[in-house]
Amino acid sequence: MTPASSVFIIVPSVIQGVAGASAVVFTIAALVGVVVALCYAELSSAFPITGGEYAFVARTVGKSTGFALYLLTIVSGTLILGVIASGTGQYLGVVWSALDGHWVGVVVIVATGLIAVLGIRTNAWVTGVFLVLFLVLELLALAVLAALGFVHVTQPVSVLWTAQAAGPDGTLSAASAGLVVSYTAVAIFAYNGYGTAVYYAEETRQATRTIGRAILWSLGITVIAELVPLVAVLLGTPSMSALVSAESPMNYFLLARGGPVLNTIVSLGIAIAVINAVIAIMLQLGRSLYSAARDRSWPDALNRPLTWIHPRLRTPVVATLTVAALGVLSYTLLPFEVLLLGSGASLVITYVLVGLAALLGRVRGRTRRAAYRMPAWPLPPLLALGAMAVVLYENLRTDWPPVAITTAILAIGYAYYYAYIYPRRDRWTLPDPTDEDT
Repeated sequence: MTPASSVFIIVPSVIQGVAGASAVVFTIAALVGVVVALCYAELSSAFPITGGEYAFVARTVGKSTGFALYLLTIVSGTLILGVIASGTGQYLGVVWSALDGHWVGVVVIVATGLIAVLGIRTNAWVTGVFLVLFLVLELLALAVLAALGFVHVTQPVSVLWTAQAAGPDGTLSAASAGLVVSYTAVAIFAYNGYGTAVYYAEETRQATRTIGRAILWSLGITVIAELVPLVAVLLGTPSMSALVSAESPMNYFLLARGGPVLNTIVSLGIAIAVINAVIAIMLQLGRSLYSAARDRSWPDALNRPLTWIHPRLRTPVVATLTVAALGVLSYTLLPFEVLLLGSGASLVITYVLVGLAALLGRVRGRTRRAAYRMPAWPLPPLLALGAMAVVLYENLRTDWPPVAITTAILAIGYAYYYAYIYPRRDRWTLPDPTDEDT
């Protein structure tokens, strides 16, 4: 997880949408995250397979639903690449104006795609270098936001639950509770990433016993690292209307409370955090595409290159570079708003199916091998399903196209499964995961 990327790229869109009530949005998303993470932990422990969500949904809910989710996951993943990469030019441009261009994001996606084909140990080292050298800077950026906000508290505490939207003239007016709930989808996206530990399960020792703990710790750290600076910015901003109306709310806050030098230093740290995040996403999606090809989801002319493992690097090179190419296309062709809203709506649908998988997995006895068992079952999956139903309803009321597009992708996935995979019984056998200890 690189929470600074979310705070500086995704959180601002929520502030611009509902102002101070962003704190409520992210608190709701954190509560949703807890029950969803419990589902992820048990399912990942039962099915420590590179495919992640589609792999355990296919084994608990049904193969057709698993493939439909897979198609949704790979499409939304490429959208997420575009969302995160878009922040590179925005924040590098603060350091040097010549780097404030759309092309910078393309360079980042291509470069991280090349890094991602290196061996998993090398990638751990590369990411580790970023963590050791720059994670401190990233966390300091969040600490600076928190410190500046809490030292300069000028807004009343009530601002944290006051929903407002900016009008054409920049003035704030009351926003509906439904709008607040609809933005929960974006906040869920900001926290997302805690469940992706399962994508590395086949390269991880003792994954079945450790993966649940990794997922829950990731969520907890991420919530604290994102929610605390957000609250500080909302309480410490000199003007709520100026914060909401700013093109870059976090840069506005840093300039107002810390000055141009501090804004430049923090912006550099955030640009580095963005690169780190794109590396992690690229690694995940490359393994997801590889996993689907290994399950023979496509014609063999595509499956063969996508499942090719480099003899020395031991990584899915073609699958990873394909993801990089798809990421460049989505980033180049789609505006930021489409990338962001599409990603949020896709995650809501994904969490619905994860909750359903956690519920049916125990009912059908499919998750009995899980070393991690969530507490208070079936309450977590039921709460997750209920929360996602409310968020989906409010999204349909306030901005239905992203949900409609997500549903259409699912429908295409079902159609492809029944038209191509289902008639071929030798495909999608979905073997049990290998015991990594043997």
